[in-house]
Amino acid sequence: MSTTRTRLRPRRSWTPGQIVLTLLGAAVSAVFVAPIAAALLTSLKSEAEAAEIPPHWVPEVWTGQAWKALFDTGNITNWFVNSLVVSVCVTVVVLTVSALAGYGFARTEFKGKSVLMAVVMAGLMISPAVLGVPLFTTVQQMGMVDTYWGMILPQCAPAAMVFILYKFFQGIPREMEEAAFIDGAGRWRVFFTIILPLSRPSLAAVGIFTFISSWNNFLWPYMVTNNPDLMTMPNGIATVMNSYGIQWAQLMAGGLMAGLPLIIVFVFFQRQIVAGVAHTGLAGQ
Repeated sequence: MSTTRTRLRPRRSWTPGQIVLTLLGAAVSAVFVAPIAAALLTSLKSEAEAAEIPPHWVPEVWTGQAWKALFDTGNITNWFVNSLVVSVCVTVVVLTVSALAGYGFARTEFKGKSVLMAVVMAGLMISPAVLGVPLFTTVQQMGMVDTYWGMILPQCAPAAMVFILYKFFQGIPREMEEAAFIDGAGRWRVFFTIILPLSRPSLAAVGIFTFISSWNNFLWPYMVTNNPDLMTMPNGIATVMNSYGIQWAQLMAGGLMAGLPLIIVFVFFQRQIVAGVAHTGLAGQ
């Protein structure tokens, strides 16, 4: 019987540079994790203890009272569903519009193209808050106040996403499309069978960023709806207060509930996020 010996390579000692980078990474991670840890610990305190000054990190009495009160008094399930419906619809529309517009600007020539591209670029320079009043007036005149469409459609003007996909489509070799045209493929077939499959990393990044932005959007849903049944998670959590002031423990519990889907999205799609950013075509700009 022959025996196989496994040689163990001696572990290399850490270099000073590796030690510095590890400590720096741990410090940066602690800065980002600290608020989440504080919110979690605060949500496990009683309201009286959460309002104490000076505050302390670890609860003296551990309790899930804030979580129970959040589900009992707040319509957390309805808020979650509303946010999910709005964010998913916005993401689908933005992906469709951005892909079509970006490909049109990158590959087709038409009259007024430079003017339309300038309008898209101008959209990158205008804050959404500035457009709040004219957008609300338009939505009100169309009778879409207190409706899902009133919350969805104004978020579907994705100037930044159009520009990202436009730059990506410009980087795709034209020879691939020309070969397909020679074989008899039309513009739409080339778009769906060649361009979109090659654009999966960028489309994934655009979709994820759009979903996160729409989920976190507080101002526009707050402006366009007064119906409690249509509140999204950020708006619903803002109502967690009574005549005695903000209920800090419930507010922290609600904030964690609102952030949980985004954490899940990042954990499961972090590879697509990194690949999408790397393939947007903006690295060398």
